[in-house]
Amino acid sequence: MAKKYVGQGIPMLNAVEKVTGTMCFGADFTLPGVLYGKILRSPISHGRIVKIDTSEARRLPGVAAVIAGPELDLPLFTARGQRIDDDRVMVKDKVHYVGDEIAAVAAVDEETALEAIKLIEVEYSELPALFSPEEAMQPGAPKIHDHLPSNVADHIEYQIGDVEKAFAESDIIVEDEFYTGMVHQAYLEPQSVVAQWECTGKVIIWAPVQVPQSLRYSYARALGIKPEQIRIIQCNVGGGFGAKQECKIHPIAALLSKYSGQPVKIVNTREEEFMATFPRMPMRIHMKIGATKDGTLLAKESRFIGDNGAYTNYGIGIMVSAITRHDNLYRIKNIKTTSDLVYTNKPATNAFRGFGNPQSHFAFESLLDILANKLNMDPAELRLKNATQTGDVTPYGWKIGSCGLSECIEKATAKADWQRKRQEKKAGEVVRGIGLACCLHVSGNRTFLPFFDGAAAFLRIDEEGQVTIQVGEPDIGQGSKTVLAQMAADELGITPDQITVINVDTSSSPHGLGTFGDRVTTLAGNAVKDAAVKAREVIIKYAAEKLNVPKEELEIEDGLIKVRGKSDLRVAFKDISQIASYDRGGGTIQVTGTFVPQDVAVVDPQTKHGNVSCAYPFVAQVAEVEVNKTTGEVKVIYLSAAHDLGKVINPLLAEGQIQGAVAQGIGFALFEDLKLENGSTESNFRKYRIAKATDMPKIDTIFVETDDPNGPYGAKGLAEPALTPIAPAIANAIYNAVGIRLKELPMTPEKVLAALKAENN
Repeated sequence: MAKKYVGQGIPMLNAVEKVTGTMCFGADFTLPGVLYGKILRSPISHGRIVKIDTSEARRLPGVAAVIAGPELDLPLFTARGQRIDDDRVMVKDKVHYVGDEIAAVAAVDEETALEAIKLIEVEYSELPALFSPEEAMQPGAPKIHDHLPSNVADHIEYQIGDVEKAFAESDIIVEDEFYTGMVHQAYLEPQSVVAQWECTGKVIIWAPVQVPQSLRYSYARALGIKPEQIRIIQCNVGGGFGAKQECKIHPIAALLSKYSGQPVKIVNTREEEFMATFPRMPMRIHMKIGATKDGTLLAKESRFIGDNGAYTNYGIGIMVSAITRHDNLYRIKNIKTTSDLVYTNKPATNAFRGFGNPQSHFAFESLLDILANKLNMDPAELRLKNATQTGDVTPYGWKIGSCGLSECIEKATAKADWQRKRQEKKAGEVVRGIGLACCLHVSGNRTFLPFFDGAAAFLRIDEEGQVTIQVGEPDIGQGSKTVLAQMAADELGITPDQITVINVDTSSSPHGLGTFGDRVTTLAGNAVKDAAVKAREVIIKYAAEKLNVPKEELEIEDGLIKVRGKSDLRVAFKDISQIASYDRGGGTIQVTGTFVPQDVAVVDPQTKHGNVSCAYPFVAQVAEVEVNKTTGEVKVIYLSAAHDLGKVINPLLAEGQIQGAVAQGIGFALFEDLKLENGSTESNFRKYRIAKATDMPKIDTIFVETDDPNGPYGAKGLAEPALTPIAPAIANAIYNAVGIRLKELPMTPEKVLAALKAENN
């Protein structure tokens, strides 16, 4: 059966709701009788709570509940799949950063709740605060968590091959140090929740989240109850980018509901978002590469230090991703890596689009250009010489089923007029330069979630022929509902607008791991395809009986089941759906589709060996910049972006993903910096600069289709790798323009001018 919708650029099925403002997002959702919650946060970075007095807040008219961490017996917990219990919903006796949750209030309105918060008195005994991993690692540094042996949350050290021998055989060795700062996801909709603790002891949480099923386990541990007592209902998500996996306002709202007897709603202010949610992990990376004269990569040694912030969350998984993934991009056999994940008195860091990949690729792809310069070699040629290929098994055991990296490099550089622009003379006050960077990512991730891999889909066809699909992977704005509907429509021979993919409800949806690691199109897509094929078989069976023909002679197209070669023998999909329902006593057609990828393994904790994903997307991007040597300003004027995404399911939405990634990547590279002021990261969009429309370059999007053997119709991930190479591509372009190597993000005008001055002295 010919595919009609897979490969077509149709708009999001819920686009009208979004652009007209009628869609109900998490921050919009409410319930009758809802109370409004507010949180008292620590004003100091590190200290013990000597005394807390909530009596005045409790007496304020309109206040329904006041809870305080020191007065509650809340257990220690951490994110699901992580190894360190270092957090509580609210602190017990010690605060660890400015913004730590101490107490919370539920009242009839936000104004009353805010007033009550001001009435809570807390006495602190302040302790020395540590704001850099380097000082936190020093012998004798104050311990941030008293019950843990040190401020190093996790240490990793491993070696693949004979690194010493490979460096000894290298003709050229380059090494340098790089730093990536703290940046925020800056989603449009702040974190929000409505929670209701029912008299039965069950808790219902309505929130815009990415991993609803996993949250049941994390929040059950945090609240000291059983996972089966928690139901998560996913609201529409106004942007997540990794940050909406977990948020402590969810269990806090549940506790306030428990003590007030009413549903409670909490919506963060923008200042709270910057102060007390989960930004990208800053990293300091020292990297060394050895190569032969012809550019063959022989050895690589790395030292990573990650700023964990006050709590671990997904920090261990992020570090594993950062230290391992980029090593699979090129054919390099000898690798030595050491990393430390270190506590500081700063906001806990967490997942952000790319999950550690943008930090490590900034260092690696910058150092490759340094190597190319030492070799007097075209950076594109260096990458092509060493590029991973289809069929490779990498030193980490990654099985590369499809790889368009070389084609991405060739097409991105050709589209950007790479050869000519690299050789242009660089003269004048405003100088142009061009730079290349690559990356790879995963489509699913067994690195730190060992429970299972794969996805399931429930598909229901009602008596009117309307199709409803449930998966465990939420649409968080990327348009996966539309993509999954396209797949099901092609298998069922109907139109996508006859299909509704509904939001996740843990009481009725499949037990999916959620939306992360570019797993939705590949894993959930395969499950939806499987379900649609099974449902099609049921429809065909009933149609064969109705038309009195063998089922092998039937096909479905445009909502009609037809006999091949006999145009007069046909029946409507809708009519057969009704027949099937009546035949089942009113029961609708319901099937379950599943996908369990083969040869995917949990990573070995010591060697980091293991095929973590069923598919691997690749990217090459060429950035062209203008550098003003007087002001230090850098403007990206052009980007050629080639993406190996296996198969394009929806080119319109895929291009939108790339455009959004470019905006975030430019912000990461040039503007965004969540700075501390006396330990506080309190900020807002007046202070925190993100890329604007005027910062966006012309973008040429190139799709490289490699037909991955494990993806549905050959498809694999796109959204996360689309961001990763942008910062190093810009850094490499700046070097091509003015000959300075910037190794710290963001690359601000001040840093450009300082580097130019140092170069000229």
